[in-house]
Amino acid sequence: MNKSLRYIALLAILPLFTAGMTADYFSDAEALKSKGTGTSKYGSATGICGLQLCSEIPGGKASWEAGQEQDIPVAPVEETKMEKTPEDEMTEADMGSVLRLSRANVPATIPMHQGYYDGEDVYFIITDSSDPTHADMITANQGWQVELAPLLKNTPAAALSKTYMFTNGIEGDGVHSFQGEVFTSTPAQADVYSALTSHVHVTWNEGTTPRILDSETMILAAAENDEITLTSIDVVLNMPQIIWPEGQMMIKDVDLTDTTPYGGGQVLDIDTEEMNVTFIAHRGWGPDGRTIYYIVTDATPSGPAKMMGVANSPTSAKLIANSAAVDLYQFKNGLSGTGPLGFQPGIAAGAPGDDNYSPMWRIFVIGWDDPENAQLLETIDDVNAYKEAGLIDIGIARPMNSDHVVNCPFIDPFQ
Repeated sequence: MNKSLRYIALLAILPLFTAGMTADYFSDAEALKSKGTGTSKYGSATGICGLQLCSEIPGGKASWEAGQEQDIPVAPVEETKMEKTPEDEMTEADMGSVLRLSRANVPATIPMHQGYYDGEDVYFIITDSSDPTHADMITANQGWQVELAPLLKNTPAAALSKTYMFTNGIEGDGVHSFQGEVFTSTPAQADVYSALTSHVHVTWNEGTTPRILDSETMILAAAENDEITLTSIDVVLNMPQIIWPEGQMMIKDVDLTDTTPYGGGQVLDIDTEEMNVTFIAHRGWGPDGRTIYYIVTDATPSGPAKMMGVANSPTSAKLIANSAAVDLYQFKNGLSGTGPLGFQPGIAAGAPGDDNYSPMWRIFVIGWDDPENAQLLETIDDVNAYKEAGLIDIGIARPMNSDHVVNCPFIDPFQ
C-alpha cells in the first residue's frame, strides 16, 4: 500500500453523495450538512496556503488563491496565532479531515463484443467468469483480463439471463470465435435483465448449412428442425450490455480528475469502430489493504442506478442473501474523500485472486460515532476492530427501502 497519504484539515465537507445520490437512499444515514461558509487567506503572504506551503500545491500560490475565489473555505493556519472566536473553535471541531487519494478516478478502456437481441445488435463487455477455462479463453481472445469469480456459480437461476453461444458455424467475434452471442433480454426489459448470464451452447449439426441466427426465436426454430443441437453449460459470465436496441449506457462528458463527482454516468466513451468502451475506474481497498479499482455497470434498485447513470437490474436483488454476492463497505461520515458518499473510499471483503471474489456487491454503510476523530480504515480487520471497540456502526444499505446490490467488476485499468 502507498503509505504517503496525508490528511489535510480543510473547512470543506464534500457533498454527501458525489455520485448524485442522496442520504435518503440509506435508511441508516443521517442527513449531513456542510458547515462553514467563510474563507480564510491567513498565511498566504508568507508562502503558506491553507495548511500547506504554497510550493507544495500544483500551480503554487496563484492556483491556491484562485480556489479561494470560488468560495472554497479553508481553515486558518495555527501558526498565525490570531485570536479565535467561539464560532471558529466550533467550526474547526466539526470540519474533520480530507483524504486526498491519488489516481482516485482513472479511465479504463475495455474491449466490446457484438451480439444480438431479437434481430438487432447488442454491444457488451465480458469482465468475470465462474469457470477458469472460459476466463482464460476469453482473456486470450480479447487481450484483456477476465477475472475468475468462483462464487458466480452459486447465482440462482432467477438472477440470471440466458445467452446462446455458438461453438461452430459462421466465424465471428463470439466467445468461441463464431457468430456473436444471442441474448434473451436487454436493460429495456428491466424486470428480467441481468448482466449475469447462463449459457446454452449452439452447435450446427452435420449436413446443415450454417447461417446467422440473431434471435432466440430463430434458434429455437432451427433446433426444432434438427439443424442445431442445444446444450446447457454450467458457466456464469458477467456480460454487462453497453448498447442495446432501445438505448445505451449514459456517457459522462467530463475531464476526469481525482475529484470528479461519482454520479451522472460511469462511461466516458463508447467506440463501435474500435470496439471498446472507456469506463471510470474508481479506487478503493481490498480486504487486506491492497489497492483495487472497480467499474459500475448496473445496480438495483432504480434510484441508485439512475443516480449513478447505470442500468437498473432488479433481478440482482435476488442475490442479497446469496453467496454469489460479497460485502462492500462504504463510509457515510468521517474523513471526507473520494468514496461514493463523499467520504473515504470503501473496503471490499474480497478481491480478484481470492476464492470469495465476486463482481456482485452487497453494500454496507459505516458511520463513525465520533466523526471528528475518524481514522483511515484500509482493511477488513480494521473494520472489525473498530466495530468491536464500539467506534463505528455498520448497517446494510436499504435505498428506497429495497435490497441493494451493485455490479462492480474489479479490474486492472492499467493493463
